[in-house]
Amino acid sequence: MKRIIIPALLAALPAIASAQSTVDVYTLSQSELKGTARFMSMGGAFTALGGDLSTLNQNPAGVGIYRGSEIGATLDLNFRSYETATPYGKSKDTQTKAFCNNFGYVGTTYIGSGLKSLSWGVSYGRVASFDRLTNGYNNPTSTSLTNYIASFSGGQAPGDLAFSKDYNPYLQSDCDWLSILAYNSMMINDRPGAANQYQGLYQNGTVGDAQYLVRERGHVDEYNFDVGGNINDVVYWGIGFGVTDIDYTRESNYSESMENARIYNGDNAPTVTGDAGFELYNRKRITGNGWNFKAGLIVKPIPELRLGFAVHTPTWYSLSHGYDAEVDYSYFNPAVDESEHNPLAGNEYTEWASFDSRMRTPWRLMFGAAVVIGNQAIVSVDYERQAYNAMHLKYQTGYYYNDFADDVDVNNNIKDVFQGSNIVRVGVEYRVTPQFSLRAGYNAQTCNVKSAAVDGNVEVLTSGTDPSFSLDSKLTQYITFGAGYKYKGWYFDAAYVHKNRESVFRAYTNYDGNIAPKATVTDNINSFVLSVGYKF
Repeated sequence: MKRIIIPALLAALPAIASAQSTVDVYTLSQSELKGTARFMSMGGAFTALGGDLSTLNQNPAGVGIYRGSEIGATLDLNFRSYETATPYGKSKDTQTKAFCNNFGYVGTTYIGSGLKSLSWGVSYGRVASFDRLTNGYNNPTSTSLTNYIASFSGGQAPGDLAFSKDYNPYLQSDCDWLSILAYNSMMINDRPGAANQYQGLYQNGTVGDAQYLVRERGHVDEYNFDVGGNINDVVYWGIGFGVTDIDYTRESNYSESMENARIYNGDNAPTVTGDAGFELYNRKRITGNGWNFKAGLIVKPIPELRLGFAVHTPTWYSLSHGYDAEVDYSYFNPAVDESEHNPLAGNEYTEWASFDSRMRTPWRLMFGAAVVIGNQAIVSVDYERQAYNAMHLKYQTGYYYNDFADDVDVNNNIKDVFQGSNIVRVGVEYRVTPQFSLRAGYNAQTCNVKSAAVDGNVEVLTSGTDPSFSLDSKLTQYITFGAGYKYKGWYFDAAYVHKNRESVFRAYTNYDGNIAPKATVTDNINSFVLSVGYKF
C-alpha cells in the first residue's frame, strides 16, 4: 500500500489531545531512594535527623541542624537485573549504570541567642532513574492487538482513516492515530455489512503468538535551594524551593505471528483466512521542567529524641511530548499463487507528533522520630504518605502558552487506577569508634496501584500509538548497609543498596472480556554508593 505524502503541517490538536496518558503521569511522578551514601545506607530515614546533604530534598529543616559548612559529592554504580516472566518462560536482561547521585553545599552563619544560627544550602540530586528493559513472549495468545484496535475504532469513517490524493489522515483528520496506522497497514479491515465498523486479524481457529521488547531510559533530576535555622537548639526549621528536569524516552517493539487469521483480500473483496504477521515499533520522548516547595520542622524536646515533620507540595511540570510509530506487515493468502503480491507486505508509519502538557505530581507528607543512644547509636523511623490518586494533567487546546484545559478522561482514569501510597523507612547507625561507623536500613513502599487495575479489570489510558504499559503490582523494597569513616574534616561513606520491584506488563489493556498478553517484570537493582565530603 502506497502512502501519499503532502507537505508537513502541524498535527491537528483534536487528534493530539487523545494522546494523553495516565501511565505517563504515573511514570514521571515516581521517586526512588537516592542521595548520599550515609542517607541511603540508613534507608533514607532522615526526616527527624537532618545534618546531611540529602535532607535538602527531603526535610529542609535538616539544614538547620548544621553547625558549620559542608561540601560533598556522591557516585552511584548500579547493576540492574530485569526478569520478564510469563507462563511460557522467562527472559533476563542486565544493565550497568554509573552517575553522580548527589552534589551539594551548605553554609552556616552564627547569629546569637534565640535564633542561634542560619544555614543555607544548594544541592543537585537524582530523584528517579527510568532505565528498564522488558522482553517477553506469549504463546499462544487468546486475542490480538488488531482486535483491540478494531474495538475502539468504530465510528471512524474509512475515508477519514485512509490516504488518498493530497489527503493525509494524520494531519487532516481527528481520528485516532493508532486506528489510522492499523487501517493503512491492513491490521484492521472493514466489517462486512456494518458501516464504519472494523474487525481485527484474530478469529475462531486462529493460532498466534506475541513478542515484545520495551526499552526505557531517562531520569528526573532536582536542584534544591534551602534555608533553615536553629532556635535555641530545640527547634530547627527550614523551607526549600526545588527545580526539576525530566528526560524520558521509551521505545517499544511488539509483534504478532498468526496462522488461520482473517486477512485482507483486496479492495472491495471480503477477507480470507491466511497467515499474518506484523511488528509495531513506537518511539516516545518527554522532556520538561518543574518546580515545588518544601517546608519542615525538627524538634528536639530532649537531647536524646528528635521529632521531624515535612511537607512537599506537588511538582508542577511543563512538558513537551513527541512520538511516532511504524508497522512492518506481511499477509499470505494460501488461495493465491505466490507472486510479488503474495505475501502482501509493506511498511506504514505515522507522522511525528509533538504537543505540550501541564502535569501535577502527588503531594508528600512525612513524619519521623529518631533516638540517640549515648552518643554512640542512632535509631530512626520515618513514615511518608504520597497521594498518587491526586495526580493531575492538563492538555494543550491551542497554539499559545496558556491554552490548556483539564484532561477529564485522564484525571478520572487516574482515580480509577491509582491510590495513595505509604512509605516506611527505618535506619540505624552504630559508632564503633569516634571515626568509624556502621549503618543499616530498610525502606518499603506499598503498591500505589489499585488491585482492580493490577488484575486488568480497569481500562488504562496510554499515549499516542503505544498501547503497552507497566504498573507496579507489589511492595517495593530496599535493603541497605553501609559504613563511614571520618578523618579531620573529611568524611568517606560507602553504601550497598538492594532494590526489589515487581510490576505487571500488558501489551495493551484488556477489552470486552479479552485478555491481552501480559508478563510479570521483576527488577533487582544492586547499587554501590560512595560519598566524599568535607566539613568546615
